[in-house]
Amino acid sequence: MTREKPLPDLWLLSDERNAHALALTLRSSRVPLALVYRHYHLPDPQRYHEFQRLARIARAQGHLVVLADSALTAREWGADGIYGAPLALAPRRRDLLTVATAHDMRELAQANRVGADAVMLSPVFPTRSHPGAAVLGPLRFRTMASRATMPVIALGGMTRGGARRLGWPRWAAIDGLSRT
Repeated sequence: MTREKPLPDLWLLSDERNAHALALTLRSSRVPLALVYRHYHLPDPQRYHEFQRLARIARAQGHLVVLADSALTAREWGADGIYGAPLALAPRRRDLLTVATAHDMRELAQANRVGADAVMLSPVFPTRSHPGAAVLGPLRFRTMASRATMPVIALGGMTRGGARRLGWPRWAAIDGLSRT
């Protein structure tokens, strides 16, 4: 992908829980952001149509649109990039932004090996998605992030306040944009 602009600091992951607020968030964001469209809960035809609707809104506001799916599907749907497990991103697709996910050092090393453009490292803090799951916490997050060869995006329990406490510029949220 040829990047006309740098990676945004704010990333929004779509989810069944935030589906009702996505369009409003995309329209009202005062800063550039990236939409990572997942919507795994929808049947394929409906998932495609909702992607197209949200992508139009996002692009009108100058936001990036990343698809959690295969590179082939991302190209067919017109996404700017793909999101997923590091091994699913290999071989690296030069025409698409690649955003890997990592939860431990093994996955982070895989993201480094495949040459991902960015990595979402999670979960930093407790999440509503996975109540009671182990978290990285600020110290382990920073230690792991220091080993990444690409920009790191903090994910997991992130809110504006959490991003300030963590002191990390790039962060992603599922429902954390509505909480401080």
